Amino acid sequence: MPPLKKVRPTLIKQQDFEPKNILVTGGAGFIASHVVIQLVKQYPHYNVVCFDKLDYCSSLKNLVEVENCPNYKFVKGNLLSADLLRYVIETEQIDTIIHAAAQTHVDNSFGNSFAFTENNVMGTHVLAETAKSCGIERFIHVSTDEVYGSSYDGEERHVESDVLEPTNPYAATKAAAENIVKSYWHSFKLPVIITRGNNVYGPHQYPEKVVPKFIRRLVKGEPCCLHGDGSHSRHFIYVEDVAKAFLKILHKGVVGEVYNIGCEEECTNLEIAEKLVKAVKPKESPKDHIIFVADRPFNDVRYYISSKKLMSLGWKPEVSLEEGIKRTVEWYKNVPVDWWDVGTDSALAPHPVPVPGGSSVPARL
Repeated sequence: MPPLKKVRPTLIKQQDFEPKNILVTGGAGFIASHVVIQLVKQYPHYNVVCFDKLDYCSSLKNLVEVENCPNYKFVKGNLLSADLLRYVIETEQIDTIIHAAAQTHVDNSFGNSFAFTENNVMGTHVLAETAKSCGIERFIHVSTDEVYGSSYDGEERHVESDVLEPTNPYAATKAAAENIVKSYWHSFKLPVIITRGNNVYGPHQYPEKVVPKFIRRLVKGEPCCLHGDGSHSRHFIYVEDVAKAFLKILHKGVVGEVYNIGCEEECTNLEIAEKLVKAVKPKESPKDHIIFVADRPFNDVRYYISSKKLMSLGWKPEVSLEEGIKRTVEWYKNVPVDWWDVGTDSALAPHPVPVPGGSSVPARL
């Protein structure tokens, strides 16, 4: 009997995905508000539903430029409400979910980690379970490069297949949430795509994170407050580039895959502080506006990731760190004090300010 002839499999080119009705969780927050704006403006034939519980770091003012667009709708709700989620998904005929809602500030997670488990883990589980039986065609889960754990000098860049080794409560909850959505991909074929991104900065970011915090402190005549010796290193990527990455992944991403969203703009925290001083107070010496405070209980040295897989889809960051800082400083100089309902003064402290009940999120001012 002659041997069977080997047949080369035909390669099938993946068709671009075209959503109709998109639910963006956490859409009034930082990154997701930029995603909502780009979707609403660039794709008027898509219907975009923003689902947000309006936590301290969210603001409907982030979405004022699209609030009257016919293809945009806002729904106030908590991810833990499965009945509300199902109602919204069914009545709005949602076929696509971009899940960005999360507690994200590492410093807060050291003092109030239960809230991170509730929002990031349980919230994700409720959303995945609700989406499972609703005919969702894409479920994009927004994670972070912090799930990889700390990178050290001489180590290779983290790629999407690397083992997750989170080192703080926030990163641990994001890794747990990833495992939940992965399990729904394997067990129920929920069409999941996961993203892991570098440090993001830009307009709309609540000023508890390093870039907006330092800008607001400098504008108020206060110094930048660096944790430890300021030698910890981060890659900083501008928020509009990140929003474009999500749009690229939405349309061209492969179900079941993970995509890193990174850039080459790496600075130590001391270097980013010096750049911000020069941008806000160009005629003054950075050393006169920088102080050092106690470090975190544990502070990852750096996060070093490869974005080759995402770049193969046709994306790359476009805004340089210099240009991004310029745009960001201008926005924070002019943003009204009531942009966030809780105010921002307590967020500008070197470390989170505890409030009654044991929470470390800002108190209402």
